[in-house]
Amino acid sequence: MELRQLKTFYTLASTLNFSRAAAVQNYVPSTVTMQMKALEEELGVKLVDRLGKKVILTDAGRRFLGYVANILSDLEEAQHAVKQSGEVTGTVVISADETLCAYRLPAVLRPFRLRYPGIRLMFRPLTHSNLKQSLQDGDVDIIFMLDEAKHEIGFCGEKMLDERFYILVSPDHPLAARTELVIEDFNGETFLLTEKGCSYRTFFERSLSQKGMGGITELEFNSAEAIKQCAKIGMGIAILPEMAVTAEVNRGELIPLPWDLTATSFATQMFWHEEKWISPAIEAFLNASRDTFLSNGT
Repeated sequence: MELRQLKTFYTLASTLNFSRAAAVQNYVPSTVTMQMKALEEELGVKLVDRLGKKVILTDAGRRFLGYVANILSDLEEAQHAVKQSGEVTGTVVISADETLCAYRLPAVLRPFRLRYPGIRLMFRPLTHSNLKQSLQDGDVDIIFMLDEAKHEIGFCGEKMLDERFYILVSPDHPLAARTELVIEDFNGETFLLTEKGCSYRTFFERSLSQKGMGGITELEFNSAEAIKQCAKIGMGIAILPEMAVTAEVNRGELIPLPWDLTATSFATQMFWHEEKWISPAIEAFLNASRDTFLSNGT
């Protein structure tokens, strides 16, 4: 078993794509394929399944990934202990849900890459429900979550920015001109919602239930952008963070409804595992994120 094979497996598990893994490793895709084949033959198990262009870790692959992450982390720590170069190097794997990927993280990622060219930055978009498990399993180094501001057991975390939410409709929706709403106004309406398990969807459904509303008619999406576009053409009522709809609200393409969503405070938060060694590369990214959110307010 060779170190380069372990690095290739770790990169493939992080990118879930042979072509992207090859690009990160400066290989051609066939090299990634050969190294993975050799590693699987030596271990006697299949580590990944290829479903067309999509890569999925097998159960054995997920178990093996935790050990590989520890090995590479220990190696990076050892290299740093003896290396005298002033340039910060290493690898940082980050993850966030689709909304933060689109509307918050670009402000962090671009200046970070310019400032730290020696750090290899890998990004894994995940659904909200998988973020904490991915961090717990060691698949990623840092996650960003849009959630209620609270402590997570086993993780270190910081609140980056408070987030405001709107309930929105198209300008020609019957509720768009209302200055006050009661729960009965939502009867018969279709709600455009994120995936089940998403914190702000759960809060919204709970708030409706507490006000006496039973089941709701819903359309479920895994993309804030899809929800926004469907709301604009009048398909239903959307619940989205302000960051995702500022332009549309300013242009009058979406109308915020007069409904109080301040009972629970939501925020963009950054987490990392409390037992993980914080390499200079990870520390650099944590500090860059703090600086960006503090200075830009984004």
